[in-house]
Amino acid sequence: MSSATSEKMNGRTIRINRVPATITAILLTIVLVYFLNFHKDERPAIYGMLRSDNKVNLRKMLIAAIQAAQRGGLEVLDVAHTRQLKERSKGKTAEGVNDPFTDADGRSHCVMKQGLQRIFPRVRIFSEEDKEHCKDAHSFDLDPTVLHETASVPDVAVTAQDVTIWVDPLDATKEFTEELYEYVTTMVCVAVAGRPVIGVIHNPFSGQTAWAWVGHSMSEYLDELHKQPRLNSEQPIITVSRSHAAAVKEVARNVFGENVSLLTAAGAGYKVLQVVANNATAYLHTSIIKKWDICAGEAILRALGGAMSTLDDEPINYGPHDSPVNSGGLLASLDQHEEYMERFAKYRSTHNGKLR
Repeated sequence: MSSATSEKMNGRTIRINRVPATITAILLTIVLVYFLNFHKDERPAIYGMLRSDNKVNLRKMLIAAIQAAQRGGLEVLDVAHTRQLKERSKGKTAEGVNDPFTDADGRSHCVMKQGLQRIFPRVRIFSEEDKEHCKDAHSFDLDPTVLHETASVPDVAVTAQDVTIWVDPLDATKEFTEELYEYVTTMVCVAVAGRPVIGVIHNPFSGQTAWAWVGHSMSEYLDELHKQPRLNSEQPIITVSRSHAAAVKEVARNVFGENVSLLTAAGAGYKVLQVVANNATAYLHTSIIKKWDICAGEAILRALGGAMSTLDDEPINYGPHDSPVNSGGLLASLDQHEEYMERFAKYRSTHNGKLR
């Protein structure tokens, strides 16, 4: 049987071979089916342009956020074990304290941001170390087993342009250089329409990961942490940064009373978890702070019914067009937040609107 057909055109015979044409059609069909059925969030950027719905799956984002924080933590651990820090200074903080950078910051940044960017190419991602150049390409595949504690996490789709991811590759770098590892965390936050909805705080040295998705689920570790008994004391305990405890003391005394006690600590992620664990009444910060430091913590507090706001009682926005700097200070608490804000307003009214 012949695989070709003949047609006459203008008195000439044209032979068409059907085999190559059939093979080409089959190959094109396979390619089309492959692209239409493969997980859209796991394709490179060119695939994102082929989709018209422009949606991302928050369940997948939660999985990726947990994996990114943990993989960044492995880089931090590796540098800590070798002690090859390659430390240099990025300058001074608002409190005049040295702001160090180490090889752990850079390596964690590259693993976390590049891994997330490959999976979600249409989502804007901010990292504390965005100025760093990553020599090697890093990626990871989604591993749903990180959700083994809570198998009922739902699939929720949102518009990619509404989503912003905030990455802190190494919180408490100064303490990392001093081997005060209890304060060190890696953090990822997912914000939708400027509001934090997914927060991940991972301690590389304890191996514990606290995560929450507002209105949906949280890690078993976070749930257990929150169930710890409250301290048997009527004395307010306010956790503040080690670097400016003295500057905050007067404010804390005026707002929370003369018997207030300060719990000095490092790392915004660590301090939020002190509030979650009922070791502190609230977390107070009176100077500027970057949003990758606080976004994950706010998401976790919101999931537990708590709140974080500026000291003017304004919400902190984490949208793609918002400044990465929060200049309004912050107060984070699990309860009585409105009462505390009223105290701050009263304090300001008697101090010409100033906190310090």
